Amino acid sequence: MARVLVTGSTGFIASHTILRLLEAGHEVRGTARSAERAAALNATLSRYAGRDIAIDIVAADLTGDDGWAEAMDGIDYLQHLASPLPANLPKDHDTLIRPAREGALRALRAAKAAGVRRAVMTSSMAAIAYGWGDRRPAVLDESHWSNPDNLADNTAYTRSKTLAERAAWEYVEGEGAGLELACINPVVVLGPAMSGDVSASLQVVVQPMQGKLPAYPKLTFGVVDVRDVADAHVAAMTDPEAPGRRFLLGESVLTFSEIGDVLREAYPARKLPKGELPNWLVRALSLLNPTLKQIVPELGKTRAFDNSRARALLGRDLVPAREAILESARTLVDLGEL
Repeated sequence: MARVLVTGSTGFIASHTILRLLEAGHEVRGTARSAERAAALNATLSRYAGRDIAIDIVAADLTGDDGWAEAMDGIDYLQHLASPLPANLPKDHDTLIRPAREGALRALRAAKAAGVRRAVMTSSMAAIAYGWGDRRPAVLDESHWSNPDNLADNTAYTRSKTLAERAAWEYVEGEGAGLELACINPVVVLGPAMSGDVSASLQVVVQPMQGKLPAYPKLTFGVVDVRDVADAHVAAMTDPEAPGRRFLLGESVLTFSEIGDVLREAYPARKLPKGELPNWLVRALSLLNPTLKQIVPELGKTRAFDNSRARALLGRDLVPAREAILESARTLVDLGEL
């Protein structure tokens, strides 16, 4: 048994990671912006797991030093999952970049000071697949890095993930030498929701199910199940080969309309969108639907990837994208959110 700190513990991926850690016999502590969120989180975890769960929460924010030393006290491993992921992207990129980058460094410095063995950090495919322009590789893998300076092929979010992960690696290779680091780089994360506090990634399912789109934008998404992402975090924590490595996590690539087909087959009584929207119309609709603004740069683009390293880490194939889509919808319907 190890003592593990999970930052951003109330988040979608973090909640599943906490359960996986507990199932593996580890002792878990979490961070959140307010310790008062412990009761709601424990109730959510208990309801989903079907048993009583009670973890401690320490108040620690990405933008301040208070609470981090207390949170790290006695900790063996750090799972750093806290990072801003808003539904609507800000005009000022620093609104996301600053807390993502500074928060990662703050957590790693506190871990180093406390003698933590290894940190596992949630990064993203966003730190691999963007800023390439027309030179983007046909198949992306962990050796590739996004170029955050190419603003035409980035959003505030993709830049924040790249700059935060870069800063983390620079830290452990320099000032933080001795602290082991592994990074998990998932694509769009779907799968079972535990509560109505819906992750922005689940909008891929929510928007069609709520009939908010007349048809589907010409988009493709790499899809991965949140349970695989949680398992990868736990595996990377103790796998002797994981330090110094990134793990690109994705099961397959689907078009938005293919995701819609899966949902329409499962929910024939619902009026879901059909067909695809021309790109010019999506750009026009984004002026009325802020959620669409962040997808405009992605119209017509496909970002294929190699997931062999992640499969080797897990020792199995990943959950099929279809199951991840259906579990997102099922749990949100059961929760009364759809």
